[in-house]
Amino acid sequence: MDVVIVGGGHNGLVAAAYLARAGRRVQVLERLDHVGGAAVSAHAFDGVDARLSRYSYLVSLLPPRIVTDLGARIRLSRRRYSSYTPDPATGGATGLLIGPRPTFDAIGAGADAAGFADFYRRCRLVTSRIWPTLLQPVRSRSEMRRDVLAGQDREAAAAWAALIERPVGEAITAAVSHDLVRGVMATDALIGTFADIDDASLTQNICFLYHLIGGGTGDWEVPVGGMGAVSGALAAAATGYGAEIITGAEVYAIHPDGEVHYRHRGSSRRVRAGHVLANVTPAVLAELLGDPVPGTAPGAQVKVNLMLRRLPRLRDENITPEQAFGGTFHVNEALGQLAGAYDTATAGRVPDPLPCEIYCHSLTDPSILSDDLRASGAHTLTVFGLHTPHALTRKDPDRMRDRLTSAVLNSLNSVLAEPVQDVLLEDAAGRLCIETKTTADLEQALGMTAGNIFHGALRWPFTEDDEPRDTPAQRWGVATAHDRILLCGSGSVRGGAVSGIGGHNAAMAVLQR
Repeated sequence: MDVVIVGGGHNGLVAAAYLARAGRRVQVLERLDHVGGAAVSAHAFDGVDARLSRYSYLVSLLPPRIVTDLGARIRLSRRRYSSYTPDPATGGATGLLIGPRPTFDAIGAGADAAGFADFYRRCRLVTSRIWPTLLQPVRSRSEMRRDVLAGQDREAAAAWAALIERPVGEAITAAVSHDLVRGVMATDALIGTFADIDDASLTQNICFLYHLIGGGTGDWEVPVGGMGAVSGALAAAATGYGAEIITGAEVYAIHPDGEVHYRHRGSSRRVRAGHVLANVTPAVLAELLGDPVPGTAPGAQVKVNLMLRRLPRLRDENITPEQAFGGTFHVNEALGQLAGAYDTATAGRVPDPLPCEIYCHSLTDPSILSDDLRASGAHTLTVFGLHTPHALTRKDPDRMRDRLTSAVLNSLNSVLAEPVQDVLLEDAAGRLCIETKTTADLEQALGMTAGNIFHGALRWPFTEDDEPRDTPAQRWGVATAHDRILLCGSGSVRGGAVSGIGGHNAAMAVLQR
């Protein structure tokens, strides 16, 4: 075998497709009975014909070139609105809608409209230059800065410093003055990342950059057919080019010489390959190799999937539910609330109120619902809670799952005109349609160490100037301590989110050897 890929998540499928297309003999070993990893859809509720994106939910970082290269039938749909944020100062009676006609004046932030727009314009001076490099050999910090600033004026240098060299909280608070507007901007730095907006480590800056970098603009889109349609299309491309995908294959050891041991259908098996691509976390890979296991930054989120009979009524009478839920619905995410929630979670308690973000995929893509559900006015909601670090869930996962579910629902209800529980559908057994996934669930079900959705701490989309780039694996940001073993998932440089970039870059490293 030329290449064995451990893990059939979307990055592994991208790598398999590229390598098989190039004529390599490729085998993908997936522990679960299906491929896709976190990029899957599911009928989460018994007797309810809706395909929910169970874990990951939106797409921004998947380069169109990957889709075109592989001939993958992936369609993305643009949301009509960017976001809606009820103002906690008025109990949600007013709010900020970002879209065709922004409502800054409604929350007394009219003076911030220009600063808000100018902030993102300046960010694009950096992101539009970085985005095209993600499918190229990785640049050093100095090279990236040179390429970003080339042909641009001092404003670009200031934008680079604001995003890359100084805590992003400084730039946000300098750009706008209203606490709610600041919070709307800051959330992109904190989704899945446990940090303060002014953290000197700049962990939050890296998260912020990845949320704004997609397409150079940061637009986030809904995968038509659900996230499972993305993985399904990539799997079809891989097998179409000749890759072999084996599900139910649990890898339990990898040797640096390229030998992989796995269990399948009750028996132990092994396969030897010229290269092994690891679409697992760096910590899991170390365990499989018998190497010292590195520490992993913990995940810090909870995801709650809901099925509604209809959208709930709002306290803000100037905004329709279709507008509010048509983009990202921010709840209790003013900057002061985000800071308070971080402090509370650091002290080992669940934040109250819990900052949350809500996505209604069925408004943008009704195809995930059956005809009957669509006709009835039913909708899906995905609620993503911030500042819930893995330390809160790992000691008593079941009890904490219930507590976090309550915290999410209470936070949402604080800005609605009616409890969301009153509009929840019931499944075939009469249970309310609520599904909660904590960091402990991600670790147990998907092997995501410490529940980190990025496979560990996100890294800058470049290397530091003193990092070696002597081998193809190093030049593509997928190297490990072993020549034959490469990373191909979110743990690689420029990994994270549903992008396929890690898979593409690992395949390029193999093909250039």
